[in-house]
Amino acid sequence: MAVDLLTQLLRGAAGRLVRLALLLAAVASASFALMLGSPVDPVTAYVGADIAAIGPEQRAQIAERWGFDEPPLERFLSWLGNVAQGDLGTSLTFNQPVTEVIAERFPASLALMATAWLLSGVFGFGLGVLAGVRQGRFADRAVTWWAYTLASAPTFWVGLLLLYVFSVQLGWTPVCCAVPVGVLAEDVTLLDRAHHLVLPALTLSIVGVAPVVLHTRHAVVEAMASDHVALARAQGESTRGVVVHHVLRNAAGPAVLLQFASLGELFGGSVLAEQVFSYPGLGAATTQAALGQDVPLLLGIALFTTVFVFVGNQLGDLVHARLDPRVAHDLARLRRPRWGRGAPAEPLLAPDPVPPPQPEHAGRAVR
Repeated sequence: MAVDLLTQLLRGAAGRLVRLALLLAAVASASFALMLGSPVDPVTAYVGADIAAIGPEQRAQIAERWGFDEPPLERFLSWLGNVAQGDLGTSLTFNQPVTEVIAERFPASLALMATAWLLSGVFGFGLGVLAGVRQGRFADRAVTWWAYTLASAPTFWVGLLLLYVFSVQLGWTPVCCAVPVGVLAEDVTLLDRAHHLVLPALTLSIVGVAPVVLHTRHAVVEAMASDHVALARAQGESTRGVVVHHVLRNAAGPAVLLQFASLGELFGGSVLAEQVFSYPGLGAATTQAALGQDVPLLLGIALFTTVFVFVGNQLGDLVHARLDPRVAHDLARLRRPRWGRGAPAEPLLAPDPVPPPQPEHAGRAVR
């Protein structure tokens, strides 16, 4: 039994690694093709405003220095070979190795995204449960209207609105940056970082809370209309007991899976939020690399983001299976071998057993 379990785990890990490798190859190819189709000249973007002061010879030297004069296929294959050796190249914008740029800026983005992710998950789940339990009442209509409004609100617009209210009008939060301006790094306290983090994180969480609310409300409404909840009510259990013992776990699975699946959207929102608040994270570096046609940095961030989102989705599947045993059972049945020594996999939805035939007088009433 232990050997079979270990074999299944190794097969699952190998399958995930193969899928990740294929996904990275597809993302790298598509990203490089998009870079080639960009109308921005990389030499012009690299030189900037002084482009008129350089001659053709200098342009050729710059192109040769960064490999812009090579054919696209050779550039891609050369970059791919370096990536296989762990070298993502050198950033044109920061004049640093791409791995160093990502390592320096990702912790700030991770703190921002993690805070927003937790806030949107907790508040979204709570509001979704409230709306589902109060279906059709004022609380349900108010929460649903608020969620639909936020779902259609752009991240940068919400950020600008919060910036105007809390930073400009009220003066409660800083206007920009991740740390106080003009303060040495060793003098920055954790409270200072949290003070600068609160408004960008609030922006991301407000935008990301809408899908969690709507999906949780739908799951709660379905759970409240189920037979086991009706049986619990018939046995005299209160609404609070029904929610705690029968509804929360059924609604938690889809909410957790949605939270982990939204990591890609969370990173996209952080790009806009960091631009609005001048937050020096990986999102701001992505914007600078796009404006400067920094191909190595853009490709490195694309690959890093792909791994980040893939790992998040896999964790979401594991947590969902842990919360809902039916999911783990279905996945185990799917992984059974269909040929060879193992038993054939059962269908996910087995047909109901056909009852045995009854004699004619079995259903007649006794007089």
